[in-house]
Amino acid sequence: MTVDRVVVGITGASGIPIAVATVEALAEHCEVITVVTDAARSVMAHERGDREATMKHLEELSAAVYGEDAVHAPIASGSVETDGMVIVPASMNTVAAVATGRSDTLVSRAADVTLKERRKLVVVPRETPLSELHLENLLKLARMDVEVVPPVLGFYFDPEDPGDFVDHVVGKILERFDLDHDRYDAWEPD
Repeated sequence: MTVDRVVVGITGASGIPIAVATVEALAEHCEVITVVTDAARSVMAHERGDREATMKHLEELSAAVYGEDAVHAPIASGSVETDGMVIVPASMNTVAAVATGRSDTLVSRAADVTLKERRKLVVVPRETPLSELHLENLLKLARMDVEVVPPVLGFYFDPEDPGDFVDHVVGKILERFDLDHDRYDAWEPD
């Protein structure tokens, strides 16, 4: 499968290092259009230390970077072709918005367009523990063929540091788009 363009939505949940690594990895394969919410920018300051440097890095990797209020952006229309979208990290607010069709930000509108055009949508939910409502919203998305990829810890690939866990999740995201990667070694039952 050839992937030409993927939208990445970064929302205000913990997991900004996973989001940045996802943009980096996707940019090796295709054009990336990135949407960063206001809450994500706030979390970015805590998790990456330098919000401005992180935003500059995302801008260097992406064909375009938009804020959540840029509902005029081309990706808010189904006429702009993409191969899909990943929301990483996906806050439970964003999960609820997508699950109910509420398109009040560019992230939720781009996700709505992705669904209506029957393109691949991947959601990386960041919350623990999950409430019954969270689970119902995620189940609703899964029933709409959204791929839900929780960033769970894997140990079968012998991680050595926290970056290995990030690479594992990024690899799982790339696999949803049938993209080759060397982020972790696949498990072999020996």
